[in-house]
Amino acid sequence: MPPEPYVTVVIGTRPEIVKMAAIVRLLGRRARLVHTGQPEDSELAGDFFAAARLPVPRTLAGIHGASRHEQVARMITQLGELWSAPYPPRAVLVQGGTNTASAAAQAASYAGIPVVHVEAGLRSFDRAVPEEINRCLLGVLADLHCAPTAAAVAHLRAEGVPAARIELTGNTVVEATLAILPDEAQALRIAARFGAEPGQYVLAAIHRPENTDDPGRLEAILTELGKLGLPVVMPLHPRTRLAVERHGLGAALDRLQPTGPADHRTFLGLARMARLLVSDFGGVQEECTVLKKPLIVVRSSTERPEAIAAGFAHLAQPGPRVGDLGRGLIGDDKLAARLTEVPCPFGDGAASARITALAERYLR
Repeated sequence: MPPEPYVTVVIGTRPEIVKMAAIVRLLGRRARLVHTGQPEDSELAGDFFAAARLPVPRTLAGIHGASRHEQVARMITQLGELWSAPYPPRAVLVQGGTNTASAAAQAASYAGIPVVHVEAGLRSFDRAVPEEINRCLLGVLADLHCAPTAAAVAHLRAEGVPAARIELTGNTVVEATLAILPDEAQALRIAARFGAEPGQYVLAAIHRPENTDDPGRLEAILTELGKLGLPVVMPLHPRTRLAVERHGLGAALDRLQPTGPADHRTFLGLARMARLLVSDFGGVQEECTVLKKPLIVVRSSTERPEAIAAGFAHLAQPGPRVGDLGRGLIGDDKLAARLTEVPCPFGDGAASARITALAERYLR
């Protein structure tokens, strides 16, 4: 007897877990979860599935620690084998622009399974960004594009994607952030654990290869953070910690307040009480618009210009501009009040429900 129709949700990184959790919960037993194990350090996965109230996923083998081309090849092979068995999923859901999303979409497409791409249509127009290639591939492979913003819809239409295959859903990050965000009292306790005075510290998070693999860029970032005039709490991604050691930048890091990796809830609690955020994370560019916090994006380009247009985020290359911009934002006493009045450009917090309803079409 054939099993009940189901969809498969493929997840590889922590942001994917966070952003897809509500969809998996809403689908319930109609969703089967696959984890590729993509993160460079296994400690990043940790108990994230349990914290997100998700079932234990099926995990692929031999992905962690492999090079990028090996990761993608192994994912495609293993997922292809999984979906060649009787009764494959009615659809495969992927999120963002990761190697996991690209590989899963390729494997599903080769198996003749429809692909639903969540957070579709983001473009930095910078091919040096690894995710940009993945997103362009997904723009070709996906059968249904769940675009978070009108700009993302426009990108897809400009690339020739038919309007019937695009849905403007909003970004699931809005409800994900609100669901896990500590309230003010809890956030105060979190800040106190780090010895941070509310409103009088900077929260920094750096991990992208463009910044950590280049000793000059990483040194410039750490140096400028040390000149901001406020304490800088900096939870260290394992890649960043290893890069500091490899490049001999311990002295620059000593001027800051480095900590071990922070779980997502702790990070959001620290962000809620911070005066300024400095990061190269993609998700922080979205979360700052929910938290109503100013952010310096330390990158060469961004695929989330909506946060910049709304006045929350500011793009800056590593170097003196980071320090100059940061001191200006810290010194603007009216900035917090202004940002409080600015609507989040990434949706109304109902994206997960919309995407779940779209996925259910394949189950019927």
